[in-house]
Amino acid sequence: MNILFWTAGAAIQAAAMSIFLFPHAISSGGAAGISIMLNHLLQTPYAASIWGVNAIMIVLAFKWLGWKAAAGTMYCVSVTATIIHFLTPVFFLPPSTIWIDLPAGALLFGVGLGVLFKSGASSGGMDIAALILSKWRNWTPGRTLFYINTIILIATGIVVDIKTILYAIACQWIASRVIDFIQSAAFHPVQKKALPKQ
Repeated sequence: MNILFWTAGAAIQAAAMSIFLFPHAISSGGAAGISIMLNHLLQTPYAASIWGVNAIMIVLAFKWLGWKAAAGTMYCVSVTATIIHFLTPVFFLPPSTIWIDLPAGALLFGVGLGVLFKSGASSGGMDIAALILSKWRNWTPGRTLFYINTIILIATGIVVDIKTILYAIACQWIASRVIDFIQSAAFHPVQKKALPKQ
């Protein structure tokens, strides 16, 4: 059953990036930021760079993830990359203005990532690099991930457009709220109200 949620979450995440975020060069995270820069500088397809970056990270972090977690993460990354491969040629132009596409993409991205997290899957990305560095240098994973994503975000803004930094921050803020909402739903089930006594 988990693989259905993994597939759905990865597909939703990929659709958000392909349709709403990539046409505006908005980064949804570290790996996406690298893909945007490579596409801008070398015209590297988004799908190829997303898959390649994650594959390298997963191989490097294999001993910390374990083969099951690594295989699950690689499956989610492969689904994401495949969907992106087919959608980006169709949605190479923004469907609407930045003020519509940004919240729509962030919302959809948060739903996809929330489904993955809730089903115990990982979307890969720079959290793997943070894990490696935290083990190697004895740094806290959260702070390490923040520094990595910040550096990539600033680099993307310098290479592509400085405005993308603000767009990416807004995207991640919206997406994080959606993820938190989906996660909290698992711990606060809706309870039926008791019928009033006659």
